[in-house]
Amino acid sequence: MSTSGNELFYARLPINAIPLSELLMESHLFYSVPENWHIIITDVKNSTQAALDGRHQTVNLVATGSIVAALNVAYKDNILIPFFFGGDGATFIIPPNLLSSTLAALHQHRENSLTNFQLDLRVGHVPVQEIYKDERTLKISKLKTSDLFNIPVILGDGLNHAERIIKGKEIGYPEASGNDQELDMSGMHCRWDKIKPPSNGNEVISLLVSARNMDMQSQAFRKVMEAIDRIYGSQEVRKPISINRLRMVSSFKRINAEMRVRMGGFKLFYLTRTWLTTLIGKLYFRTKKGKEYLYKLVDMSDTLVIDGRINTVITGSAAQREELTTLLENLERDGEIFFGLHISTASVMSCYVRNLEEQHVHFIDGADGGYTKAAGVLKKKIAGLIPV
Repeated sequence: MSTSGNELFYARLPINAIPLSELLMESHLFYSVPENWHIIITDVKNSTQAALDGRHQTVNLVATGSIVAALNVAYKDNILIPFFFGGDGATFIIPPNLLSSTLAALHQHRENSLTNFQLDLRVGHVPVQEIYKDERTLKISKLKTSDLFNIPVILGDGLNHAERIIKGKEIGYPEASGNDQELDMSGMHCRWDKIKPPSNGNEVISLLVSARNMDMQSQAFRKVMEAIDRIYGSQEVRKPISINRLRMVSSFKRINAEMRVRMGGFKLFYLTRTWLTTLIGKLYFRTKKGKEYLYKLVDMSDTLVIDGRINTVITGSAAQREELTTLLENLERDGEIFFGLHISTASVMSCYVRNLEEQHVHFIDGADGGYTKAAGVLKKKIAGLIPV
């Protein structure tokens, strides 16, 4: 495989162990993404309607599948890439030597999603160079969010611009069966039931925030994150999942859906084996090693995504949400931000687990399509369909 000479750009970025609100103001800790890299975006078409039809968990499953497919391609070449979960899709920034193999894997995943779930996963890419030619900004940093987990942080409007380009054009897809490379979906796990908030009476909110003035993006995001920290507490405190609320499900329906993402269709042996290992897993999580894994699971849950917008899932009381909403509405009226917010009674989780020690990440969304519904509100505000 050809190389570009900067495949390790993201891997070599320093990890910043400071509050996000401080990192946002430290421009020297952000680096321009190499112009020969590429942005890949996936999203389930008509996901809002699918969520309204009660298919939000299937939408999450397909979105998570696109992350698994892309990360497994990068893993084979020992390359670390930044990725961003969005509930109904995902975004990746990858070096050029991974482009063809990643697109091939995602196109296969798209075909499987159409066949098994009748969900159309859009897959498109834009060269970073094109983003820069359009005078857009794409800066990246790394943030340590817990003892075991760090996330990429994007400033600028580069990813949002790439999304508009991709959604604004017809995308051609290769013919089915044109690729003889087997799709690797190993590590895909979606066996957790809906997760109630850690405290009774609390709610789960999915929040999206977009800056209205790119020149003031850092300042606006800092105000929002400081408000969330003050009202809800640290990220550890406001996480919507906790060990005592986790419940594995062993229903054939859930395992069947995971199987169709991983295997591309029905496989009786896989279904039976997975059902049995899920039953055994309930016993495993009572052991010392199993309890250690559950601690890491909570620690390595992806509840904060900064991809040029703030995307976060948090838990707290209705009073806390009302206080935050008032502050966000004031920032919106002052012309600093747009925001979309959806309230759920639980969260849902899908997982990528390469091993039970350190290589796993868990994607969190509000139940009943939290991110998707919050995004619908945000888009209407930006389009002027909802007054602010």
